[in-house]
Amino acid sequence: MILGSIQPAVLIAALMVAATPILLAAIGELVVEKAGVLNLGVEGMMILGAVAGFIVAVQTGNPTLGFIGAAVAGGLLALLFALLTQVLMANQVASGLALTLFGLGLSALLGQAYVGISPPRTPKLDLGPLSDIPFLGRAFFSHDALVYLAIAIVIGVWWFLKYSRAGLILRAVGENHDAAHGLGYHVKRVRALAIVFGGACAGLGGAYLSLIRVPQWTEGMTAGAGWIALALVVFASWRPFRALAGAYLFGGIVVLQLNLQAAGVKIPVEYLSMSPYLITIIVLVFISSGKARGSLNAPGSLNRPFHASG
Repeated sequence: MILGSIQPAVLIAALMVAATPILLAAIGELVVEKAGVLNLGVEGMMILGAVAGFIVAVQTGNPTLGFIGAAVAGGLLALLFALLTQVLMANQVASGLALTLFGLGLSALLGQAYVGISPPRTPKLDLGPLSDIPFLGRAFFSHDALVYLAIAIVIGVWWFLKYSRAGLILRAVGENHDAAHGLGYHVKRVRALAIVFGGACAGLGGAYLSLIRVPQWTEGMTAGAGWIALALVVFASWRPFRALAGAYLFGGIVVLQLNLQAAGVKIPVEYLSMSPYLITIIVLVFISSGKARGSLNAPGSLNRPFHASG
């Protein structure tokens, strides 16, 4: 066992990369749930974003266009979810699960011709002298733009929900949709916009997996990342910065178990590998109780359909 071979700066840099796709999906879902909607289709939106981003990037040779295509693909699938749940009033849980299965199947079909192909390389963001700072440069200032964009989105969502009038309206819709409707706010429109934003973020997270973290297309490559993102929102008590910390914690567990395996630690790595998913199950079971909903400050109208009364 050679624990000395694990470099802290490299470990921190790796966990930031591992956390980014989950963070993007989680912050988008946080906005959706703040509007009172439970979208269990995050996994499907992530995997569709992964394959769409990969295809666009390969066909155009431009990874930036790939990320844009991924956001559009995730947003379109989210728009379908909005149509089902906000217009046709379908059950949110059933619709989300159906779209997850749909996304997994459609992505497998679209990606058949792209297995084994390498996408165009996404360059690191040039931060000048910051990248040359000992330890800090390697750990924090040697990443691609999406790592910093994810952090910027977290900060933007925090400001939006806390200080903007539109954010206050969204929170009001999520807390009590009947009262918000009574004040003249268009509940379904607010929720639909939140759902599309969440889908676009999930699509970006999926494309990050296929274009940067694991630069290739593999069927089912999200491997439950969407479900982790869902649990992360609950774990964070619907607070953006807690979601950031939780995503980095998950990223740290993933990277640490890989480094421990490489260092020859004689602990079955399966225990570490399954721990994030075990935590996901525990959190989702916990939140299913009414008492947990109150103690975690869940939005009051979460997963409750809105029926306009005039």
